[in-house]
Amino acid sequence: MVRRVIFACWLILCAGGEVLAQQNTPPLPPGEGMPPASSSATPAPPEPVGPPLKPSAAPAPPAPIVIAAPKQPNGKIEKSVVAGPRIMTNAHVVSNTRYLTVERDGDPNKYPARVLFVAHDCDLALITVDSPDFYKNMVPLTFGGIPELESVVSAYGYPIGGERMSVTTGIVSRIDFQLYTHSSIDQHLAVQISAQINPGNSGGPVMQNAKVVGVAFQGYSGDVAQGVAYMIPTPVIQRFLTDIKDGHYDKYVDLGLTYSKLQNPAQRRYLGLQDDGHGVIVNTVIEAGSAGRVLKQGDVLLSIDDHPIGSDAFVELEGGRAEFQEIVERKFKGDKVKLDLLRDKKPMTVSIELNTVWPYLTQGHYYDMRPRYIVFGGLLFQPLCLDLMEAYQMTDPRVRHFFDFFVQEQIYLEHPDVIVLTNILPDPTNTYLTPYRASIVDEVNGKKIGTLRDLAEAFAETPDRFVIKMVGEGPPLVLERSQVEGARERIRSRYNVIQEQNLDEQPIAQPAQASAGGPSS
Repeated sequence: MVRRVIFACWLILCAGGEVLAQQNTPPLPPGEGMPPASSSATPAPPEPVGPPLKPSAAPAPPAPIVIAAPKQPNGKIEKSVVAGPRIMTNAHVVSNTRYLTVERDGDPNKYPARVLFVAHDCDLALITVDSPDFYKNMVPLTFGGIPELESVVSAYGYPIGGERMSVTTGIVSRIDFQLYTHSSIDQHLAVQISAQINPGNSGGPVMQNAKVVGVAFQGYSGDVAQGVAYMIPTPVIQRFLTDIKDGHYDKYVDLGLTYSKLQNPAQRRYLGLQDDGHGVIVNTVIEAGSAGRVLKQGDVLLSIDDHPIGSDAFVELEGGRAEFQEIVERKFKGDKVKLDLLRDKKPMTVSIELNTVWPYLTQGHYYDMRPRYIVFGGLLFQPLCLDLMEAYQMTDPRVRHFFDFFVQEQIYLEHPDVIVLTNILPDPTNTYLTPYRASIVDEVNGKKIGTLRDLAEAFAETPDRFVIKMVGEGPPLVLERSQVEGARERIRSRYNVIQEQNLDEQPIAQPAQASAGGPSS
């Protein structure tokens, strides 16, 4: 896949690329994310208030007041890039690319680029161009803070594939946590703006007072909403840039819990809480998460790093209010967070070392990775993930349940990989096995299968037959070892099976990016 990226300012601006439209490596395409925003309707003029004035009583119209606004309030940004030979864009712009080029304003040349870092969980990426000519006369831009509600911002980009820069303006209408559709599982701080964000705006800067206050990345359109677009704010950008200082991106950390607000007075009295408007209650604790062995269901969280947690789950932070997860969002792998809480009405304080919560990854999209699989006797086994669900349009109720409740019911404790028989390459050795398609592997010859590697080890043994028991009722699937061995080369040749298994997550080879720092996800 070739991606052409138009360069015109501090960030990469994609020309012709769909906002959040993805292309993934077969056989597991992730599907498309949230569609781009469309233009909002023009509001109707205000209706007159009170009876109309008689002509003789009508006051003379006041002299008009003219305010000279600058033609370009943010200055000329055509020759601006992020400091140093690095360019920021969205992860969804560069994901799964094989060859990447960028262009700069007023230059007909296309410059080969390579990816330095990718953060799929917050939809950001850094790329670089090796040619020194690309950076001549470039001027870096600076970051601003989070813009205030109702303040005006400008979004820059090349929407709908235009060859010249487009500028749209709008107001900041909301600041809160939103789903980042590139991964489909991560929620981070996002700023909603009324400036139009269309295909081609992805990775472009959103500016205010000549400073970058965000990166355009997703929006709604059509029947869902009108004129609703989002930008990634600078706290998320700064965290990404800080994380990669050691040459590797470690991803976001998470406590790994769910909670409920505590705003009902009777419920608060039952839990022994004062009438001070503080506290949220823990519903579930993910054993594989940071809080897995520290917190318990029913704990009431009162404060985080000495920030009192309101009964609506908000804390006071930097002069404003934010959900208490924002305290964790700004931390990194290995950092600690302090929680004051009530457990069985008794106060206590705990410290939690933060890390990622790996079971969440199963429910998100994967990028830049070869799919994991095993082909055995013409049967294709793959671990369950969102990409697989979408690629095969899985409708089996049991598979859907394992996917939907993988984290909530902690299915990962018994099945770190949920191994699904996704396809059958027809051959005499596997005739009449179609009813087993979309089944989940539970045992092979009495051995429990928890991971794809467990399955590979079971198939590497040499019994006379392989008895594969699936989750649920029904007879096991049986393969004769001699028939599997006899059909091996026939199946490989007939279906062009170059490699019979891939057990580990491996980055897709990208020769153009084989340099110090390499792509990271």
